Amino acid sequence: MTHQTALVLGATGGVGGEVARRLLARGWTVKALNRNPDRLSSAEKASGIHWVQGDAMSAADVAAAANGTSVIVHAVNPPGYRHWGELVLPMLANTIAASRATGARIVLPGTVYNFGPDAFPELHENSPQHPVTVKGGIRVEMERRLRAAADAGSPVLIVRAGDFFGPKAANNWFSQGLVKPGKPLTAVSYPGKRGIGHQWAYLPDVAATMVQLLERADALETFAIFHMEGHWDADGTQMIAAIREASGNPGLIVRGFPWLPMQMLSPFVPLFRELAEMRYLWTTPTHMGNARLIKVLGAEPRTPLNLAVRETLAGMGCLPNALAQG
Repeated sequence: MTHQTALVLGATGGVGGEVARRLLARGWTVKALNRNPDRLSSAEKASGIHWVQGDAMSAADVAAAANGTSVIVHAVNPPGYRHWGELVLPMLANTIAASRATGARIVLPGTVYNFGPDAFPELHENSPQHPVTVKGGIRVEMERRLRAAADAGSPVLIVRAGDFFGPKAANNWFSQGLVKPGKPLTAVSYPGKRGIGHQWAYLPDVAATMVQLLERADALETFAIFHMEGHWDADGTQMIAAIREASGNPGLIVRGFPWLPMQMLSPFVPLFRELAEMRYLWTTPTHMGNARLIKVLGAEPRTPLNLAVRETLAGMGCLPNALAQG
């Protein structure tokens, strides 16, 4: 257990929320920046997080909130990916400035997006980064700036993982593509090709991994990157089978993903544009091994897939009470 203090940017989101809860459970003091703390839900207000009014786009707000912290979890994203490209780098610059002033380690949830086909199919922490998408290019720039910050003395931890899913995750493939939040399961829409592997990351496991690494911070490099394996679905059937089992309907219909309508609407819907840009990751197997992580932690936190999927669907309101509690 620890008595350190962390600032979580994006604590109302999927990754940030899970990391904040895991830190609290491990004895950390957790502060979180929020533009309108008065509008938080009663559960969020009673979570044990010290909410600080402020905006991640304000360098002064981030600096003030980061005072006295040893960790800054940078898990903030614009809602619904609106103006993502314009806001992400300025927000990161504010986090880097706050780290420089406090000495706090920056923690970034990383993704596969900053890799291009030249690095596929097996991705390592030091694989070349030549993305083919705008979002991937921004991800590369984020990591470049973090490496420069580390070279200047600000410690950094990046944990890259597959596509996120979890009970409180919002903008991700599972909740925006495969199933519909808040509605009973009547079908699964699967974006991938038959036989193509895909990598998933259960958010509570991602949070547990980050916190375990932070508790070994003395053994980490100033610029530390780790890959999680998460749940590797080698042919695309395991996630579908887990959803079917959680639903209690082994014959649940599986449909192809509506790529064409999404591409037609992508100029008008930012989320659709982001999803359409990532289509190549569903047509090519990409796998991140966790050998380096295992050397440090001994084992990767990994909730069994069937349990993770049931908890995710229950949290999304897609299961009847009896199944959700099963």
